[in-house]
Amino acid sequence: MKQSKRYERTRAQESSNAIERMYITMRHLFNRGFYKPMGVSGETLRQSLLQLRPEIYGSIAEEKVELDGLLYVIDRLPRGIEECSVINLTSDEGYSNSHFKPIIPEKRRRNCYRIDEEQMNIEITRGRSEIYDILTHLTFLFIESHKISKSALIDDIGNTTRDWGKLKNVVTSTKKLTQKEREVAITHAANILGRTFSEISKIYNEFAIPSQPERLLHIIYWLGKLAIEEQISNNKRAVKFSPVLREEIGHHIHGEIWADAIKNILHKNKLLNRPIHVISANMHSVMNTLFAPSALKSLTSKHDIFDVYKMLSNNTNTNLRTKVQNEAFKEGMLYIDDTSGANIDVQIFDTEKIDVSKLDIKVDEITLKSKKPVILVMDYAFGEQAYETIDELLKPFNHKEEKIYLNVESLSIMGKAGILEGGKGDIMIPSAHIFEGTADNYPFKNELKKEDLECKGVDVYEGAMITVLGTSLQNKDILRFFFESTWSVIGLEMEGAHYQKAIQAASKVRGSIREDVKVRYAYYASDNPLKTGSTLASGGLGTSGVRPTYLITRTILEQILN
Repeated sequence: MKQSKRYERTRAQESSNAIERMYITMRHLFNRGFYKPMGVSGETLRQSLLQLRPEIYGSIAEEKVELDGLLYVIDRLPRGIEECSVINLTSDEGYSNSHFKPIIPEKRRRNCYRIDEEQMNIEITRGRSEIYDILTHLTFLFIESHKISKSALIDDIGNTTRDWGKLKNVVTSTKKLTQKEREVAITHAANILGRTFSEISKIYNEFAIPSQPERLLHIIYWLGKLAIEEQISNNKRAVKFSPVLREEIGHHIHGEIWADAIKNILHKNKLLNRPIHVISANMHSVMNTLFAPSALKSLTSKHDIFDVYKMLSNNTNTNLRTKVQNEAFKEGMLYIDDTSGANIDVQIFDTEKIDVSKLDIKVDEITLKSKKPVILVMDYAFGEQAYETIDELLKPFNHKEEKIYLNVESLSIMGKAGILEGGKGDIMIPSAHIFEGTADNYPFKNELKKEDLECKGVDVYEGAMITVLGTSLQNKDILRFFFESTWSVIGLEMEGAHYQKAIQAASKVRGSIREDVKVRYAYYASDNPLKTGSTLASGGLGTSGVRPTYLITRTILEQILN
């Protein structure tokens, strides 16, 4: 008798389903206007995250508290959020003109305001991806807080363990701790967290800030304290969405203000009709590539240019950075400090004003003098914000009832991404972007090729890349599926499909820019989520990101200037 094939759901399929449920739930909660993360309304979100078990959140599904994931999340949320029982997500609603002092998280550019002892407001100006990012991090934080309270509570009337009492005494005291007292406190914290003394000691200083050297103890105490109140008094923490935010989201309000400001400055400086090359990158690599050789002659004559770039990437070398920036302004650089709320600053370089004889990259001077291209560098967008910003930027400029179409010749996108085959610092050249959770795919002709960057001290990979809904929502099973299946994905990032969707709409459907606009995509690896100890939560790139960043930048500029 012929045996029928059994079809069982794989871990990758379950993970994909969990991601889909999370996004449907987050959109539902947003439309609803508020929810209680540890209540009935937050249950689907919690269960989906626990089923998914993202790599970045480590031991989220285990009893012990996850330390690397906690550090990753705390760096991306406002300082003091662990003390707040009400978190209010708002639009830009005028708090910048009040007495409230903005709190900007270490690793995310967003304005947050501590309203009172209980409430933290977080300004959302970068679209839905920012909401998903925050809600995911908050869900993780609250799950971990309940692990702490479970360990600290003895019974259901509020009696706590000796370890919790000792930790409370340390945190509520204003006395500065000696090394001996700190180690005693770490011992009690280790018992509460289900971690070893060694594990906590190793990560302890990474949480510390100058104003709060014992910050990890404070975070543990406050997370546990509010979770205990939830369990004993049913005083549940709440996440709210302001009516203005719910009304404005998805309408490109900040993106339109941002794009109009850029086009006004281009028009004012008579650059709007010139060939424009847009580069989405950081705010230093293009400027340093163009002006470091002339601004730092004494250094570049003695050192390899990539060693000079490393010096410039060091935060302590502010004098070197200032010299390069001053040289850039002297050679005509325009800087647009963003005030739209999009949090995307812009640099404009008029190649007619640049002394090309001082450059150390190849330049076709004859073509350059005849075409006089303009290079527009925009800082990184965040997730879906990439569509909003490029969509608005590529629209015609309306001036005194005249519609002026931009002469955009190329768009180049560079940035960090997770890699699935190589390691940190390697380069990925995408041939297509696939949007996670759908079969939507965006193939394109990439002007950057593998051979352009090969044999330069960095490994280079070419293939399709996946645009994920959130970097903190991936696990090894789903990534291995993308890597090993016929999709043959080489890496993951958050903006590619959104950029390409906007470029294709403007060039092939709307006719806002030329149909044959050139596109360039290249990413350098910030992490390999398939390798244990190589996820984003395991730490940054350090100086290993300098060479790939500048190899990509120099290659893009050489193509533009030739």
